[in-house]
Amino acid sequence: FREEEVPKIGVLLLNLGGPETSDDVEEFLYNLFADPDIIRLPGPLALLQDSIAYFIAKRRAPKSRAAYESIGGGSPILKYSRAQAKLLAESLQDRYGLAVNTYIGMRYWKPFTEEALEAIRKDGINALVILPLYPQFSISTSGSSLRVLQEEFSKNSSKYGNMMHTVIPSWYGRPGYVKAMADLIEKELDSFSATEIAEAKKETPNAAPLHVLFSAHGVPKSYIEAGDPYQKQIEECVDKISKELAKSRTSNELQVHLSYQSRVGPIEWLRPYTDDVLPDLGAKGVRNLVVVPISFVSEHIETLEEIDIEYRELAEESGVTNWRRCPALNTDATFIKDMADMVYEALVEPSQSVTEACVANNIEGVDLEPLDSVAGISLTGVGGVGADGDLYKVDASLQNKERINARVAMAGVLLTIILELVSG
Repeated sequence: FREEEVPKIGVLLLNLGGPETSDDVEEFLYNLFADPDIIRLPGPLALLQDSIAYFIAKRRAPKSRAAYESIGGGSPILKYSRAQAKLLAESLQDRYGLAVNTYIGMRYWKPFTEEALEAIRKDGINALVILPLYPQFSISTSGSSLRVLQEEFSKNSSKYGNMMHTVIPSWYGRPGYVKAMADLIEKELDSFSATEIAEAKKETPNAAPLHVLFSAHGVPKSYIEAGDPYQKQIEECVDKISKELAKSRTSNELQVHLSYQSRVGPIEWLRPYTDDVLPDLGAKGVRNLVVVPISFVSEHIETLEEIDIEYRELAEESGVTNWRRCPALNTDATFIKDMADMVYEALVEPSQSVTEACVANNIEGVDLEPLDSVAGISLTGVGGVGADGDLYKVDASLQNKERINARVAMAGVLLTIILELVSG
């Protein structure tokens, strides 16, 4: 921007979304499974995407509806996302003197990403920071939302031609985020009584009396083989938080574990699975356990129902007598402050466009030509410094590998359908 021009800044927060009432569950599930980044069908079979999504949604709706009823009837993810957006805007104003408009774009439920983009256009935003509320990047989360943005920007370029944008594709390594997570875990660790710690030491004298289990949302193993950076980022994230915890507790006092939850269907997902790790920990004499939802920044079905109800019951049946669950970041003050810092830094540093984020993280199937040459959308930073639009095609070998993995995934989907039909 020229010195006399004041950019109108917007921050678009991307998230998964969730049904607000039990009546929304089936349609939400359809939207989820109709996404090719969730179920990948090769070649001509992609034409069956909607039919398969409809079938799976119908079959899973009763069980999912019951799960949502157990946490109050709907997902609180929008409530928390709105609170995060409000506090983020206030923090940017208070700490940096920046007046920003915040927007929420959900991938599978209202307000959809497309609705947020329409509001951004109507508000005349000309400097947009795109912030996925996923600390670690995955093709199936941040990648899917970025694909929506890429397609919208490409198809409706005339609407966005004067808007600069930058993406923060992942932020799991930021010191502020790491500290916010470590502080929440420390509060849970501090809640164990001296008696509980002493009893654990007596029962298993050669093991640490306190244990932390980071439970990350799983993804199919084929995604990682195709280049998804998610597993590597999760492991690096856990390592950083563990090192922060180690500043106040030795390995003789605290042991850290990592597992993956929420797998669906018969295909191989990232291991070890949380529902395998919990019985194993109980069998080894672990009694004091803090479970940490590492890939979630707000409470929703996977924390409130899967962890708090299903996994807690499994853990206690396995002998874990003193259970704690670290809350999601939600509106934690350290987290909000770090988000504000993140947005400010994104505004003054060289930018990364939606297209570049897609290329860098191996998202296949989008138009990867530079948007600035095709659509006239500026990819430079708000200060006029940054990306020049020189992009590269995804490696052909990676594409071939992904096609093979897609066929494997399709076999798994078909097997799931057969099993559900047989089981009635």
